[in-house]
Amino acid sequence: MKIKVGDKVETIDDAIVGSVIKIEDDLITIKDTDGFEFKFEANELILSVSENKINNAVYDANIEAVIREKESKKRKVTQSVRPKERHAPKFEVDLHIHHLTKSTRGMTNFEMLNIQLDTARGQLEFAIRKRIPKIVFIHGVGEGVLRQELETLFSRYNNVKFYDADYKTYGLGATEVRIFQNMEP
Repeated sequence: MKIKVGDKVETIDDAIVGSVIKIEDDLITIKDTDGFEFKFEANELILSVSENKINNAVYDANIEAVIREKESKKRKVTQSVRPKERHAPKFEVDLHIHHLTKSTRGMTNFEMLNIQLDTARGQLEFAIRKRIPKIVFIHGVGEGVLRQELETLFSRYNNVKFYDADYKTYGLGATEVRIFQNMEP
């Protein structure tokens, strides 16, 4: 909806209600009920809904049409998931350096390892925040330096258990991490 001068608006983040008195580009000036003027961007404001509009929407509704709409809904058929697929981790992070940077020219092994570890730490924190239960870090076989550093990183978290990922799918170069949500990080 487009906000116009004279509209009654509310702020999204604060408890400020007022009327629009001036609009300059994306900057909108409102005057609140106490007479104070505030400037907000358009995306920080919403139009106020009056009590009459709400009552009309509720009491003027066609009850029969609402009932027909509710009855016409069909249940969606869901595909059954096989047990092995259900427990397979859905979130994979490939830590191979060529997937993380455009070029490794001029970088030392230490710098590349730090990029890989920072990526792993960030993705693990993201998975914890988003309550993702399983995550697979693909690190490759190599000399095992990255794998050892990842194990050190994972051992710092109380709510994390880690083990070798499925050999059939990933071979020897991946570690699966299980995140327990009800434990302290």
